[in-house]
Amino acid sequence: MQEDFHYYATYCAAYIAGYSHEESMDICYSAQFVDLCTRTYLAGIRAPLSAATTQLQLELAESGADPISLQDMTRIWASFHFLPRDLKAEPDRKCAKRYKNKYRLICGPNGDLLIDTVNLAKGRTLQAAGLAMHVLADTWAHRYFAGTPSLAINNTYKYFFEYRPEDGEIVEARIKFNHNPGSIDDIVNSHYTNSVHQNNENSIMNLGHGRAGHLPDYSWAIYRYMPAWGDYKVIIKDNPLDYTYAFTQMIYALKYLRGVESEFKTDTYDVAAISMYKDEIRDIITKRQLDACADWKAFGERLSGCVIDEFDIDRYREEYISAKDSEKDNTFLGRFIIAAMAQKSMVTNRIFKSGNKLAGYSIDYETKGLGGIRDYFRLLKKNTEFEINDMAEDVSAFAEETAEALACLEEDIMEKDSAENNSGGKSKK
Repeated sequence: MQEDFHYYATYCAAYIAGYSHEESMDICYSAQFVDLCTRTYLAGIRAPLSAATTQLQLELAESGADPISLQDMTRIWASFHFLPRDLKAEPDRKCAKRYKNKYRLICGPNGDLLIDTVNLAKGRTLQAAGLAMHVLADTWAHRYFAGTPSLAINNTYKYFFEYRPEDGEIVEARIKFNHNPGSIDDIVNSHYTNSVHQNNENSIMNLGHGRAGHLPDYSWAIYRYMPAWGDYKVIIKDNPLDYTYAFTQMIYALKYLRGVESEFKTDTYDVAAISMYKDEIRDIITKRQLDACADWKAFGERLSGCVIDEFDIDRYREEYISAKDSEKDNTFLGRFIIAAMAQKSMVTNRIFKSGNKLAGYSIDYETKGLGGIRDYFRLLKKNTEFEINDMAEDVSAFAEETAEALACLEEDIMEKDSAENNSGGKSKK
């Protein structure tokens, strides 16, 4: 998804769910900021790099294919953009454990991790609510792809076809891809940009939906393709339907976060909430255009009667930089950073506890807790202390066992010496 949905459509969902204009602005800003909170940005404001929710192309290019780099990528992309649907999923055929682990990271809506994500934002900040809405929306747009580099999972067969209106009818058009990252998609002639095919399993070109280009990010796109994980069997992706589900599910989730709904359940959508606007929403979602920001913005402003400011990545930058260290947690970006680290910690821990090491080692967030930026570092420090203490205990136990063994050996020697003295210095062989 893009700014049109994460920012403007999320504002609309929040306002329909009952949030004020100001609250809706905070929620939608946080939802969009997930796509921009890189380590480069965080370094510029001297914030914890662990709070990164995405990676620049340059950052990805500088990442290696070593296990540590791959785990780092997986923690970011699986936590915020490709939330796994089923960490216990079983492929249709026998396969190696490593393939199965990647298969289980395939993104999709209405999984257990979605419940965990929404519940994690319950009772917390508006920044946490916005971040959760980004993750929720992406489970619909990014379904069938995994947030880890994998040729075996994310690759697609070269033939793509889209269903598009033409002269009052829906026709099937062959999609042509180019690999120039600077080119703009030509939606009139079905010419799109995607990542270059790489035979290297762990190439960053095989991360997420790169092989499908931006097709998953266009709300109007309906297309069929053949993914590697499905043994190249045909899948039809209906974005208008999925984006409608995403919008109505966001409204329901936000009502739960407000306390209007008592429980967040999967496969539940507040369709009634958009009954007055369904035609207008359908027209925005199905309109073929590269960017639907203007349409969603106009709709949102009609809803609230207020101006929706354009997204500005630096809107809260100075507030965070100028705040004292003891006050940074209470700034807008400070609250976002806390929410981001909580989400990453939760998802990574769930993956780790499922027996899957692709996202690396994780501490149990629920047990250890996380109260703020400094607490996160204390959490990491505490984890190191646990490991050192465990090693110290092992060494101590080994030392005690060794001492006992030496004591026993010393007693045996003394007994033998005593026996030899009593027998006149003769020993038995």
